[in-house]
Amino acid sequence: MTLSTWLLFLSVSLAAAFSPGPGVLMAISTATTMGARRALYSSAGNALGVFIVATTAVAGLGLLLKTSALAFGALKVAGAAYLIYLGIKAWRHASLVTETAEVAATAAPLANVAEASRLSTFRSGLLVAVSNPKAILFFTAVFPQFMPPDHVDPVRFLLLTSTFTSCTLLSHFFYVACASWLKRSVKQSVARTRLAKRTTGVIFVGMGGALLTLTNSK
Repeated sequence: MTLSTWLLFLSVSLAAAFSPGPGVLMAISTATTMGARRALYSSAGNALGVFIVATTAVAGLGLLLKTSALAFGALKVAGAAYLIYLGIKAWRHASLVTETAEVAATAAPLANVAEASRLSTFRSGLLVAVSNPKAILFFTAVFPQFMPPDHVDPVRFLLLTSTFTSCTLLSHFFYVACASWLKRSVKQSVARTRLAKRTTGVIFVGMGGALLTLTNSK
């Protein structure tokens, strides 16, 4: 692969990675409620999910999703259901923050940290990535443009996948840093925490609904 070809792929990867999606939203939500360090676990899980998605796309799952309405529909419903679940979970947690307001407003972040383990945060980021059929279709459409037409080059595949995964992590670090700065700059309160969680919940549900309208157009 020439340098110019790799730079072209890098530009495509950066544009895709920095476009806000479920993974970015999860990283921002985790950073604002549990802290930047905890958000790193979500981002790491999402990055691993991106690698898995890219591998399965090259292995033929992307082609299967494009040609099989049943397979595409099953993954689409599963992905949408998980996003809606995350949205409902965020909305319900906002109610818990309200109920503990009489105790101490500053206790909410500590309760959040205690509630979710590092493993569960990592797993959530992973599941958001692997249950998104849109990501698989993206890799199916983009990767062949940068791969040899007659065979799969493992070295080039690793280069492309590593590049995109690195762009994903870079975008998450950027959004997490912005969210952390905003959290420090704006005075925290129970009302703001509740509003942030409910807004996140609505967006997740909206993304789940939008995913249900996705089609595997050929």
